[in-house]
Amino acid sequence: MNTRVIRYGLWAAIAVLGLLLAVTYGLGKFQSGAQVTELGVPFTLVDQDGNPITEKAIEGHPSVLFFGFTHCPDVCPTTLYELAGWLGQLGDEGKDLRAFFVTVDPERDTPEVMKAYTGNFTDRITGITGDPAEMAKLIGGWKVYAKKVPLDDGGYTMDHTASVFLLDRDGRLKGTIAYGEDPATALQKLKRLIAG
Repeated sequence: MNTRVIRYGLWAAIAVLGLLLAVTYGLGKFQSGAQVTELGVPFTLVDQDGNPITEKAIEGHPSVLFFGFTHCPDVCPTTLYELAGWLGQLGDEGKDLRAFFVTVDPERDTPEVMKAYTGNFTDRITGITGDPAEMAKLIGGWKVYAKKVPLDDGGYTMDHTASVFLLDRDGRLKGTIAYGEDPATALQKLKRLIAG
């Protein structure tokens, strides 16, 4: 009698565990899908030439977005240098790929500053800046971490997300390139993005 009770108890425990795992897996898939669809927001800002730019700029072609700032000591110049190199290596294969450098420091990164900065790397990267409140909305819409950090000299720097966002022709996130990622792997990710 005790053996039968124990056996039924074990089967019931296994069934409950299986149900919990299925629910957890299902919720995880649902939540991760929801996070992807929530990325991005409508915006009205300006590019490095002072011309209006909206979310329509990242639609109709594959795009890459990188959030940073022009006073960045290492991550931003390194990433933009690498991005310019990848664009060059892609050649005609990457002619439809658009690249955007979105500032997390609009107080200092005026259109003129952005144009001079991106021009140091390539003419293929479009700088995006504008009203700080509108910039904050865009940064938040892409779930990008950006925080002002005071310096001892009275100035400040910015901590920020260092990944490059890969977007499909509908402006949806398809993946990322991590800071310091293997260049060959990054190039293959861009080729897959273009082919998609």
